[in-house]
Amino acid sequence: MTHDSILIVDFGSQVTQLIARRLRETGVYCEIHPFQKAGAAFEKLAPKGVIFSGGPASVTWDGSPRAPQAVIDAKVPILAICYGQQTLCLQLGGTVEGGHAAEFGRADVEILKASPLFDGLWEVGSRYPVWMSHGDRVTELPAGFEVIGTSENAPFAIAVDEKRRYYTTMFHPEVVHTPDGGKLLANFVHRICGLTSDWSMAAYRAEMIAKIRAQVGDGRVICGLSGGVDSSVAAVLIHEAIGDRLTCIYVDHGLMRQGESEQVVGMFRDAYNIPLVHVDAADLFIDALEGEADPETKRKTIGRLFIETFEAEAAKIAADGRGAPGFLAQGTLYPDVIESVSFSGGPSVTIKSHHNVGGLPDRMNMKLVEPLRELFKDEVRALGRELGLPESFIGRHPFPGPGLAIRCPGGVTREKLDILRKADAIYLDEIRKAGLYDQIWQAFAVLLPVQTVGVMGDGRTYEFVLALRAVTSVDGMTADFYAFDMAFLGRAATRIINEVRGVNRVVYDVTSKPPGTIEWE
Repeated sequence: MTHDSILIVDFGSQVTQLIARRLRETGVYCEIHPFQKAGAAFEKLAPKGVIFSGGPASVTWDGSPRAPQAVIDAKVPILAICYGQQTLCLQLGGTVEGGHAAEFGRADVEILKASPLFDGLWEVGSRYPVWMSHGDRVTELPAGFEVIGTSENAPFAIAVDEKRRYYTTMFHPEVVHTPDGGKLLANFVHRICGLTSDWSMAAYRAEMIAKIRAQVGDGRVICGLSGGVDSSVAAVLIHEAIGDRLTCIYVDHGLMRQGESEQVVGMFRDAYNIPLVHVDAADLFIDALEGEADPETKRKTIGRLFIETFEAEAAKIAADGRGAPGFLAQGTLYPDVIESVSFSGGPSVTIKSHHNVGGLPDRMNMKLVEPLRELFKDEVRALGRELGLPESFIGRHPFPGPGLAIRCPGGVTREKLDILRKADAIYLDEIRKAGLYDQIWQAFAVLLPVQTVGVMGDGRTYEFVLALRAVTSVDGMTADFYAFDMAFLGRAATRIINEVRGVNRVVYDVTSKPPGTIEWE
């Protein structure tokens, strides 16, 4: 790509991805790389500016992360946030100490001097709300730096070296709790680094089509279509690039939401005329899952069967006389790429593993085509709109690879899947009727492995408890529960109990989600 860019050096903050999201929103291309690999990324990317993220470590610890010295010495503008401020100051000869009053949450910063960092936003002598999250603090600035903003527990809340174009903040501008933070980041990339807003889905579409054509040449591509937005957008984009040399394989495992398989097959065959192999493997998958309660075993079983089924269909395609496909298309997104090289090596892989069905084995000997690997989820939706996919499809709530199997905790049976599918459809129908579907990031029902005694009419029942879940999210990284009014919950619960045999009690889950997967089990 030919865009000017920003490199984000990740020191392990749970909100590093939000920095990238804020920059992408301003039309600026950026990439996140862990601090250990930032030097090589800097050389390859040749960015016009660099942002240091926050992080959970203390710069006073032995072996704590540091920025590559080559990046600091490269004479490009740097914005260093929280931990980033501390390591930059320390590496330039300043002092950082622990043991001072910590500052977590809302704080007010008083502006002491004007700066292009907040030009047009903040005035000298005024105070503005920001979000802090630090225990250590800089106590002595490096030569050339001056303080231009303070808070109660961060005397160097904003410290800059205008000559070298180094800008540091102890607060986090990337989070929504810093109201002007996005504009501050925009000032850094536009006013200080001089970047233009040339990152758009129209440009990405054209560039990626050219890239796919160059990569694939005269070869053939197969795509494992999951029925979700990501793989569907990837397939439509690749089809636009190489036409019928793409074949999609949709392994229908019988664990989709009500009516979704029909929608996917109809859209690809009728609306887009994309070659599609529809494999009805519902009996194979459900028979193998019957009675299985362990979520990891469910995932592995689904993954194994998916691979076996996919391989068999790929072999048939290779035998059709047009040559074996040499490329495999995947709907990998940028958060997947970031997490795969996470600085901390934290728990995200373990937490998320049962929401995925796993990759294809090396023995298939295929090169990957991943046209979405530089995009966030909402950017994928924007690209889908650019490609002309219907809004009813693009705006669908996310759905995990193993489908309803992980929304059915405990043993899986055909009866329980049927109950869950019907209840989930009613729940989503009521959300749409209330005009709430697009306000909610993800909503779904979960059939709990619990049965309770109830009374319906003049009869006694002993049936399942159904949990309803709905969350709001901006970027899919964090989530909070959606605050339905009781009238809505009453309507949805009444319909489910009346129309779905096997459920006699409905509960609503009001937990929130920290960074990581927003699926629930």
